[in-house]
Amino acid sequence: MCSFPFVKNGHSESSGQIHLEGDTVQIVCNTGYSLQNKEKSISCVERGWSTPPKCSLTKEECHVPILEANVDAKPEKESYKVGDVLTFSCRKNLVRVGPDSVQCYQFGWSPNFPTCKGRVQSCGPPPQLSNGEVKEIRKEEYEHNEVVEYDCNPNFIIKGPKKIQCVDGKWTTLPTCVEQVKTCEYTPELQYGYVQQSVPPYQHGVSVEVNCRNEYTMIGNNKITCIDGLWTELPMCVATHQLKRCKISGVNIKTLFRSSGNEFNHNIRIRYRCLDILGYRHSVCINGKWNPELDCTEKKEQFCPPPPQIPNAQNMTTTVNYQDGEKVAVLCKENYLLPEAKEIVCKNGQWQSLPHCVESTAYCGPPPSINNGDITSFPLSVYPPGSTVTYRCQSFYELQGSVTVTCRNKQWSEPPRCLDPCVISEENMNKNNIQLKWRNNEKVYAKTGDAVEFQCKFLYKAKISSPSFRAICQEGKFEYPICERS
Repeated sequence: MCSFPFVKNGHSESSGQIHLEGDTVQIVCNTGYSLQNKEKSISCVERGWSTPPKCSLTKEECHVPILEANVDAKPEKESYKVGDVLTFSCRKNLVRVGPDSVQCYQFGWSPNFPTCKGRVQSCGPPPQLSNGEVKEIRKEEYEHNEVVEYDCNPNFIIKGPKKIQCVDGKWTTLPTCVEQVKTCEYTPELQYGYVQQSVPPYQHGVSVEVNCRNEYTMIGNNKITCIDGLWTELPMCVATHQLKRCKISGVNIKTLFRSSGNEFNHNIRIRYRCLDILGYRHSVCINGKWNPELDCTEKKEQFCPPPPQIPNAQNMTTTVNYQDGEKVAVLCKENYLLPEAKEIVCKNGQWQSLPHCVESTAYCGPPPSINNGDITSFPLSVYPPGSTVTYRCQSFYELQGSVTVTCRNKQWSEPPRCLDPCVISEENMNKNNIQLKWRNNEKVYAKTGDAVEFQCKFLYKAKISSPSFRAICQEGKFEYPICERS
């Protein structure tokens, strides 16, 4: 018996069920990839699949571009490899319409090449974005090549290029604001500090404040934020007397901050100058490390070409360049899923980590979310048939059902439930004249199925119709026994 074959950079055309010995399935590679062994099908044998399928890159070059007469492209080469970037300019004082640069990918050049025109038109106000808005103050008219940026409303995530550009009277494609249904539960614990709590769940984009105890200093951000169902990184609380100092080494660096020797205390901000470079740079001492690091290398700000139109992704057409470190979230077309990273990253002037939108004929999407619980592994966007994930409940919640779910025929099996704990209420105990039977039992919560024993307070006796003094927690509720005066 063979499970559904998971093919990196490819997929199977089978219906997705478990396969028996002798079954044969067809393998199809994603755009720009081909089967290394040239076989288009694999067979289920006693030890598994006959040949482990492998899709390898087939297209490692892009064609020499054919451009309009008044468009120049650099660098001029006889062949272009994947990752190469072309930049464009116009002759005869013409105006460029389209991107100023493109990049070579496995699927070819992207975005489309520009043209050059004698006259261009301006644009009216940028279009309204459903569940989002323009960050800047809106104007009535925008010049050719002007850029505006969008933000999504709370609980929504932006997909596609967040910047659009006026290109000869028309705006490039709008991004999409997708509702984020994943929430965060209880905030994580902070060693030597505490988090300002409120009642979960926390919606996407909600931030909570973090504090350190007295005589401790915070290293990092004083807020954590719920993003896509996960909390951002906690800061550290370091004992103030243990904070490390920063040193300056290197004869090329001259500081404008007076200090005894070459050591600086935590949180001291300095301005420094490199001997061979004009201008000043800044840095802050953070617990023994400079942020940013002291650096005397000549830095040139790098930009990536406009992000590519990924095959089978929703329209991402734009002409806007992006700075190093910026990201663009990818949204696949209907019936396609992302098995890899959801974002592309601008790094060193090129777009990195390009995902593939694969047909969702037999794959499952993310496993179903459950109240007061989560999966134990990092969540993926796509799971091949036969995949399993494991759930766990938060503290004091009792898991009911199977701890694992399985992907079969594009659907996950039934997930478990996390049953509410019972909160032992001081108010209810006082009202019913009872107390916990065991004085050393300072338990505040009880899981579903747990027993909690009570007794009457001094000078009180059990009421005849009182429920049992051994109460069983049932999904967040139990009956308190009742005592009355003797």
